[in-house]
Amino acid sequence: MATIILTAVGSAIGGPIGGSIGAFIGQQIDARIFAPKGREGPRLKDLTISTSSYGQPIPRQFGRMRVGGTVIWSTDLIESKRKEKGRKGQPSTTVYSYSASFAVAVSSTPIDRLGRIWADGALLRGVQDDLKVGGTLRVYRGFGDDPVDPLIAAAKGGLAPAFRDCAYVVFENLELGDYGNRIPALSFEIFADGGDETVSLAQLVPGATFPAAEPPLAQTRGFADEGGALAATLAAIDQVIPLVVASGSEGLTIATRSTPGDEVITLPEQLANDPGAQDEARIKQRAGLPERTPAALRYYDEERDYQTGVQRAAGERKAGRELMIDLPATLTASGARQLANDSANRARWQHETVTWRIGVLDPRLTPGSIVRLPDAPGHWLLRSWEWLDRGIALELERLAPESGPPRPTDPGEGLPPADLIIPQTRLAAFEVPPEASANPSSPVMFAAASAANSAWRGAALFVVQGAALVELGATGSRRSVMGTLSSPLAPSSALLFEPQAEAIVQLVAEDLALADTDLAGLTAGANRMLIGEELVQFSQAEPLGAGLWRLGGLLRGRGGTEPAAFFGHPAGTAAVFIDDSLVPLDPQLVPSQAGTQIAAIGTADVDAVIAQLANPGLSRRPPCPVHARTTLSADGTANYRWTRRARGQYRWEDGVDTPLVEEREAYLVGFGPADAPHAIWQPVVAQFALSAAERAALVASHGPGALWVRQLGTFDRSAPLLLASLS
Repeated sequence: MATIILTAVGSAIGGPIGGSIGAFIGQQIDARIFAPKGREGPRLKDLTISTSSYGQPIPRQFGRMRVGGTVIWSTDLIESKRKEKGRKGQPSTTVYSYSASFAVAVSSTPIDRLGRIWADGALLRGVQDDLKVGGTLRVYRGFGDDPVDPLIAAAKGGLAPAFRDCAYVVFENLELGDYGNRIPALSFEIFADGGDETVSLAQLVPGATFPAAEPPLAQTRGFADEGGALAATLAAIDQVIPLVVASGSEGLTIATRSTPGDEVITLPEQLANDPGAQDEARIKQRAGLPERTPAALRYYDEERDYQTGVQRAAGERKAGRELMIDLPATLTASGARQLANDSANRARWQHETVTWRIGVLDPRLTPGSIVRLPDAPGHWLLRSWEWLDRGIALELERLAPESGPPRPTDPGEGLPPADLIIPQTRLAAFEVPPEASANPSSPVMFAAASAANSAWRGAALFVVQGAALVELGATGSRRSVMGTLSSPLAPSSALLFEPQAEAIVQLVAEDLALADTDLAGLTAGANRMLIGEELVQFSQAEPLGAGLWRLGGLLRGRGGTEPAAFFGHPAGTAAVFIDDSLVPLDPQLVPSQAGTQIAAIGTADVDAVIAQLANPGLSRRPPCPVHARTTLSADGTANYRWTRRARGQYRWEDGVDTPLVEEREAYLVGFGPADAPHAIWQPVVAQFALSAAERAALVASHGPGALWVRQLGTFDRSAPLLLASLS
């Protein structure tokens, strides 16, 4: 484009010659703008995420690293839908969810193993190799005999590639609900060759020659190389870890710059027939300081989940910009601090160089050797040597003295995501006393689902019908507060508030919590817990540690459950907190009868979790009548009266009669055992009379016994209320 424009402009101004000049300039501009970009060497980046771009290099990985990866194969999103029942009279809703199957390349060289996986910053796979959401993960380590992935083979057929010599992972049906129903931004912790140790030069440049017992790269726990020229890779390392690289007839020789050992060669005096040698040496020794002294090092911090970290060298900061060195390597904070100090120390001495001319070259002298100069302090590094017509010129560089022992440092406070193993589902199903707004003809049943920690993602609910499971919907990810009695709960008359009474409950998870309330809250129905068949309210909740709670200030026998309070509860009785986390069960699908079973299947559940429906019939059973009273007539007739109660009507509103709720008012009065009475009567009002002769006849025929009354409801009858003891 620039060639065309500048050719036209040049021709208009200067004719054919001007057009030629304009075309030449335009060609130079086009060459600069549109020239293909050369591949760069390794560089430090902020944590990258998974991408899918043509021409994007897949780096070689060494040691332990956190990498973004490249998506190399994917299916379309897979849609599924389910119907969720509404809560508290709300209509049911259809919920759509999505999953996807895809493959991500993480290294162009083989790896030893795969560690954690992050998705949108949260852990998708933990240190226990567990996926936090539904799906399947397969890892291919990048060797030449890796098989073709069966899912890719099923999708591509005979054209399916095996991606050999490339380490990659395959996600199958990964659930995307936690990530906005899209493939999340992924990053992977990988352990390549030497992943549990430090990285050595032999891993980075396998074709080079190394000295015997070549030490690893100092402090380097991992390294990422995106390709490019080998010189660029070595130059990136040499900024922090000095290297000695020599190329000769034997190939490439690489070594790390070592510290002086026991045997250090002292060079002979310079050749005397070179009058300028001393001046040349003196001038080079006085060469100026570098423009900027390295003062800081950026790296991948292993102790902060491979986030980019910065460590600065010790010492006073000089005016001007500091030189920040980027090293695409995994380091610890202490290791990075030591490398920064060493780099700054070397920079203070690197200006001292000297050319030393000798007549005979000691065969022990090779590039990288450490030598002494006669009558001069310190040590010198032999950078190179050259044959000249008058001797051999050695290029020497002053070796910095030791920078001191490593200094401890702090990587800083990180906020790592929680790594919790998805627990198995804990399930309870039960019937509870109804509220005033409940349909009196429909049973009130709930399922409570919970788990040992917050990594639980919910479960699908089913009702067991023979050998089949009929879907009921899903629990959602909110956990119910549930557990068991840790110690027995004593019997209670359930007549008054009991401020000294307490119940010790062991919850299924340590992070579940309960709260206090006051008498006004209790009156409004707060803090209700179903313990066995009894509905209990509590005013104080005190944590005792490890998921154990002391519940104090009890109101017992709520919702007409006084008979259960009268008998108390042994240790191990199920306890469920009544709140909005409970899942209503559809009476059209779940029968309110003994033997009904509810099943739940969560992400971590190998088999379905089964719970038996507790308290069947409780919500449609009339509450026991109360306030039994007896009056005697002048002729000795005993008149028995009681007060009727109704399902869901527990507030005793002033000036308002208790509604009947049942289809008709009817009672069963009996004498003797409640299960097998000797005599029964069925009054239709809340009163009953027995003459003295009738009472005497009952006692004479059956002996002393109890006279009691039950309310007969539409679906069940209440517990008995004692009217009198006849003797």
